[in-house]
Amino acid sequence: MTTLGIVGAGHIGSTVARLAVDAGVDVVLANSRGPETLADLVADLGPRARAGTATDAASAGDLVVLTVPLKALDDLPADAFDGQVVLDTGNYYPQRDGRIPDLDDGSTTASELTARTLPGARVVKVFNNIFFEHLGALARPEAPAGSDERSVLAIAGDDTAAKQTATELLDTIGYDVVDAGPLAEGWRFQPDTPAYGLPYDGSPDGTWSGATAKRVGAQELRDALTAATRG
Repeated sequence: MTTLGIVGAGHIGSTVARLAVDAGVDVVLANSRGPETLADLVADLGPRARAGTATDAASAGDLVVLTVPLKALDDLPADAFDGQVVLDTGNYYPQRDGRIPDLDDGSTTASELTARTLPGARVVKVFNNIFFEHLGALARPEAPAGSDERSVLAIAGDDTAAKQTATELLDTIGYDVVDAGPLAEGWRFQPDTPAYGLPYDGSPDGTWSGATAKRVGAQELRDALTAATRG
């Protein structure tokens, strides 16, 4: 992989961009406000980064990180994502997104909703259950896969090849993977589950920061996924 498209340049998007450029990957960033508003971020990231539209980022990347609120999904240029592996970081927050009946009644999951909105994309759920400062602090690209230095991230998806592509990117930026199964199992690491955020935080009082990041191994994350219950 040589180029990563990132649609959404908030905390998670900009952190993934930093990890990618540090690992030698080019990035194309987009947000809802236009490429010119990303000038400072692109300058900070350096020559491997450039800004574009959502269509640019979705089309230019060998794969695409999608990190936008669920309420913004219908504003995306869906055709630009056709055929792409899309790493969906999204979570359902009713106070932000408004009530979505299919998510409230558990008949679907947030990433299945993304896949339904982008029917040509090959969606993999990832990056949604880790605080952005922990994500930046725990990356160990210099450590070999499977080593005790690395943390794991959960993924879910219906396309085996897409999940392998996601795994390769995560390895490049310094993470190992626990496969949680198909997109329908993505609820196991959504908000209010044991795998959401807490495993990566070592603070005694819940004051999260990069300094509180705690390594999470595969068995710990699997146990958290297994312990999830669906309300």
